[in-house]
Amino acid sequence: MAPGVREEVFGHATLRRLADLAEVDDRVLHEVGSAGALRAMARAEVLVTGWGCPRIGADLLDQAPGLRLIAHAAGTVKTFLDPAVLDRGVRVTSAADANAVPVAEFAYAAIVFGAKRAFTLAHRYRETGTRRDFTGLPWLGTRDITVGLIGLSRIGRRVMELLRGLDAEVLVYDPYAGAAEITALGGAAVDLDTLVRRSHVVSLHAPETRETYRMLDARRLSMLRDGAVVVNTARGGLIDTEALVKEVRSGRLDAILDVSDPEPLPPGHPLFDLPNAFVTPHLAGAQGNELARLAESTLAEIARYTAGEPLLHEIHRDELDRMA
Repeated sequence: MAPGVREEVFGHATLRRLADLAEVDDRVLHEVGSAGALRAMARAEVLVTGWGCPRIGADLLDQAPGLRLIAHAAGTVKTFLDPAVLDRGVRVTSAADANAVPVAEFAYAAIVFGAKRAFTLAHRYRETGTRRDFTGLPWLGTRDITVGLIGLSRIGRRVMELLRGLDAEVLVYDPYAGAAEITALGGAAVDLDTLVRRSHVVSLHAPETRETYRMLDARRLSMLRDGAVVVNTARGGLIDTEALVKEVRSGRLDAILDVSDPEPLPPGHPLFDLPNAFVTPHLAGAQGNELARLAESTLAEIARYTAGEPLLHEIHRDELDRMA
């Protein structure tokens, strides 16, 4: 992992508990090709990775004949994991489910704040000093709204659970989820065009792949009802940024974005200044005291491995291509 990540994620108590499970090499390996790293990997059965992990592929496996498990103390593994690792039979697990908790909370809060026009009205309040000026808003509030979730991911599922507290209809688009499963979770399965046409708020929870790149393009953004709110805590590339700017600038759509394309947005980008856009610096995932969840999840998976129990968050080869 990158320098400083262990100190950010793993507290002293967690590291002590890890040492109770296994012999721990206390060095943090920042580069896979260094002599020290190769000596450590030659003995390793379990490798704990984190943010900033360098590429791990077949060449490293040749230097690590005893490696059986990679436990990633963060979300996605696609930034560093060569599929050859899984093909060689090394098991891989991640803390993506633990990281999904704060993202879902953030997305739910964004849906509620968006429906209440909190950011638009806060800007209006600052500019005019007039309280509760709802002039020109096509709709306001969460009662009887339709929320569209694009992607029934770990985060999407958690957002669905949180939405049960609202008086809202939930539509879901996910080509890999069955209609019966979505219905059991309290939503309705629809195609993407139907979702954008009917939703008051659209929240994105899909991975960025060739199929999903700019899935909210100019055509689909134009299909959204006047006053619709677009929430993106997934990946910026899911939305055509230029097309979104045009819609937000016109006042027809609102946007709450924790991710962008490009990321970061350049200084002076219009989304920073438009009153109906709220942009945050990719902070929905685990931060601060939330990082402990990642360490706890990783430790629990290693404990299951050492006990010969099934892993709860194992990543399988056939899932890799459609993962975030």
